[in-house]
Amino acid sequence: MNEQEILGMLGKVGAVITNSHVVYTSGKHGSAYVNKDAVYPYTAITSRLCRNIAKRFLDEQVEAVIAPAIGGVILAQWTAYRLYKFRMREVLALYAEKADDAFVIKRGYDKLIAGKRALVVEDVLTTGGSVKKVVDAARQAGALVVGVGALCNRGGLTAQTLGVARLEALVSVKLDAWDAADCPLCARNVPINASVGKGREFLERQQRPQT
Repeated sequence: MNEQEILGMLGKVGAVITNSHVVYTSGKHGSAYVNKDAVYPYTAITSRLCRNIAKRFLDEQVEAVIAPAIGGVILAQWTAYRLYKFRMREVLALYAEKADDAFVIKRGYDKLIAGKRALVVEDVLTTGGSVKKVVDAARQAGALVVGVGALCNRGGLTAQTLGVARLEALVSVKLDAWDAADCPLCARNVPINASVGKGREFLERQQRPQT
């Protein structure tokens, strides 16, 4: 599948929103949004997307797939399963959990990943902060991290910025982002989309009485 086909699949389930007025987690405003949560209820689509991630790393002899909880857990399972189907050899699916300002590998998964060739997966890459922490945690547990696979790279990240040898993203989406004070959509009084991102919280703050 090429990038346009994948974008079409994501758009079909409402995972890529365009021509809207969105407030991102950073607080900045923009006109597009990647709603990763819209993908996961559709198992056939999720499976196909993860098959594409797995296919790109077939030459790396991946033995374990690990992701940051919560969002990446489903990706880890499906990508590991797809790698297994390609090679007919067990591939572990694991996850790392957030602890303060880091990610840790618990529940005995650290022992399972030790000495394994590991692929880190994530749904949407923006700053890459979570992924880099999972890469660090996997390495601390003794894994050899072969690369990072993602559904969408919206932050223009590279393998170098993530500290890995390979980065494979199914799609790359450039999102404009403006400070609220400079937002052209606000200037045109375009309604904010309260159903995704931080739009609802932004509107609630706007409605609070000033003290």
